[in-house]
Parts: sequence; C-alpha cells; structure tokens
Amino acid sequence: MAVNEYNLHLRGTSGYVALDWQIIKAILWVETGAHNPQWNAKPMQIGVSGDPGLASLLSGKEGGDLILLPGWKGRLTMSSVRTIAAHNIRAGIGYLLMRMAKFEYRNVPGADPKVYEIAVKPGDSLDKMAKGQGTTIETLRKLNPTAAVLRPGQVLTYRKASIQKVIAGWHPIVTTFIALRYNGRRDPNYARKLDYALSSVRKGKAALCAQ
Repeated sequence: MAVNEYNLHLRGTSGYVALDWQIIKAILWVETGAHNPQWNAKPMQIGVSGDPGLASLLSGKEGGDLILLPGWKGRLTMSSVRTIAAHNIRAGIGYLLMRMAKFEYRNVPGADPKVYEIAVKPGDSLDKMAKGQGTTIETLRKLNPTAAVLRPGQVLTYRKASIQKVIAGWHPIVTTFIALRYNGRRDPNYARKLDYALSSVRKGKAALCAQ
C-alpha cells in the first residue's frame, strides 16, 4: 500500500518509473536483523543508531518535502519512525526515493494566472521589482523582452512566480544506484546482497503464480 501511494503521488514528476514493491521487500530482507532488537520497530535502516537518513528526510532541506505524501507530513516524526514499524517502512521508502530523485531550482509560475502591470521608478532594477511584486527576474524578462534598460515611467507586465526546488528527473531505481545513493556505500556488499534478495523475491512470486 505504501509503495502504491508513493507511486500515485510521484507519477506526474518528470521521468518517474513506478517503484517496484519487490525492491522494498528485498531491502527489508537485506536490512532486517532478526537478532537485533532495534529491528523489531525499525525493519529498515532508517532511524537506527548512527543513521543520518531520517534527519535528512524530515528536514525538508534535501527534497524530502517533495517526496513525502501530504497526508504523512507531520505524522512521520523522529519518534514515530523509530518506534512504529509501519512508519519506519514509509520513511525508508521516502528516503530511498529522495536519494533517487534529481532536484533542481526552477522558475515556477504562481497559481494566479492574472497578468499585472507595474511602472518603473527611479532606482528600480529587475531584481528589486521582482522581490517587491512576488515574481522572478526570469518572469519579468520573459514577459518584457525589450526591457534590457529600465527607464522611469516604463510599464512592465508580470505574473506571480517564484524560484522553487522541483523534481527534475530520476536516477534508475536499480540495485547499483540503491547501494550508491541510498546505502551510501556503507556496506561494500550491499548491491550483491540486494541482487540476491531481489532474485529470491521474484522467484518466490513466480513460484506462487505457477501454483
């Protein structure tokens, strides 16, 4: 269910390929330690002692705010992810997707479609006008291509806009990239273990389908 919800949430982003739930099951197999009590509530590595992934995801500074489902923002907390297995898995999936995403800062038009006008005042610059009107230099330049030199009294048009972090694309969600970007090379054998677990998961599914 969690994987499906993330897929629905992110399917409109550039280049997104639906996450295969079997990859998450394979990660759980690799990361679950039956003899370590931490893994009773934390079946994925996120939130275990010494793991920085949870803070990265919840800080909102690395793109986690774009990955997490709106209904789960605020529900996933440092405490809940460390004590509730279902929250831990959701956070682990979110962190994986955050590390697979490619982020960029881009000019984003506001929800208001109205085109406004503003007169240039002495001492104005595009930067000053953009900040004062809740728009961007790029938007001003796009709507006013002849305004290379500003003159007092000149009228410019603009739309509301802002510079925002967006998901610009995705790294392939394959075992080699998961080992590199999600596991961070902490385990040199992570990709090999994940390949083995994923193969076992897929063989198990094939066997069930054949019955």
